[in-house]
Amino acid sequence: MIYAPIIAGALVLIVLLAVFSQILMKPVKLIWKLLVNSGIGLILLLTANFIGQYFSLSLPINIITVLIAGFLGIPGILLLFVLKFITNFI
Repeated sequence: MIYAPIIAGALVLIVLLAVFSQILMKPVKLIWKLLVNSGIGLILLLTANFIGQYFSLSLPINIITVLIAGFLGIPGILLLFVLKFITNFI
């Protein structure tokens, strides 16, 4: 009995399933990371607005500012404050 073609076919099938599962999981990981970073950005914006209310500073909370704060973190919050400062004096 020749089992070599069956074993080779099974190995090829396993490799193909592994490759396709990795291809399908990349976007899911990217979306999950985007959601987590956006949540962190929202928390940073809320904290910055809470502290900023004592200095009459506030940032708008929308999808753009949340994504900037999520991707860049604290430097992103500082960037948003600088941009707000610049646009208020133009």
